[in-house]
Order: sequence, then structure tokens, then C-alpha cells
Amino acid sequence: MAHGYLNQFLDDRKVKVYSAGIETHGLNPGAVSIMKEDGIDISNQTSNHVDEYADVDFDFIITVCDHANENCPYIQSKKALRLHHNFFDPSKVVGTEEEKHQAFLKARNQIRDYFKDFILKYKL
Repeated sequence: MAHGYLNQFLDDRKVKVYSAGIETHGLNPGAVSIMKEDGIDISNQTSNHVDEYADVDFDFIITVCDHANENCPYIQSKKALRLHHNFFDPSKVVGTEEEKHQAFLKARNQIRDYFKDFILKYKL
């Protein structure tokens, strides 16, 4: 979801957005669906492993959950500003379809707001 919002917010700027994790699971259908409700299609994004980007010299490295922050291998990057924000994980919610939908909505809105503020703060 963060990748989708960054691509939307930075549309006409020369910024390359990468996203990866310490495990690859594919896209969560709930994330795809909730982003579509906000007019963003992330269905063509991929689930990549952080090791795929070992040679990239990042400007920012942002971890979006405590598990990744604590377990992600150190990413070599000479100039990267490292940021962390633990977002609510909607994929862990067990309940009705409406409860799951509300969980994804909550996470989506938190992610949207954080990255909107991130772009303003760092003048991207």
C-alpha cells in the first residue's frame, strides 16, 4: 500500500520507489481491494525480497512494521536516511468480512497519511 501511495503522490517527479520484505508472500487481496477503493491499482505490484536490491544506493529506507525493523538484514546504503513506522497489520485480523474490511481501511488511511506527510517533510 505504501508503494502505491508513493507512486501516486510522486507521479511526475523523478523518484524511483522500491518495496520489499524479508519474506515474499504475494499481494494480499485485501490490500489490493482497499487500494482500489481509493482509486489506486496495485494489482501489478510484485512481492520482492530485500536481497534483490542489495546494489541500490537508497535515499530513504523506511520499514513499515516492527517485525521487519527487527529482523530485516542491514541494507548497505551510503546516504540513506532510515525511518521506521509500525503500521497496524490488517492481515492479522480474524473476524467477519466487514471487520476485515474495516481493518484494511484503517491501515490504508494510516499509510496514506504517513506518506503524504513524509513527502511534505522531506520536500520530495
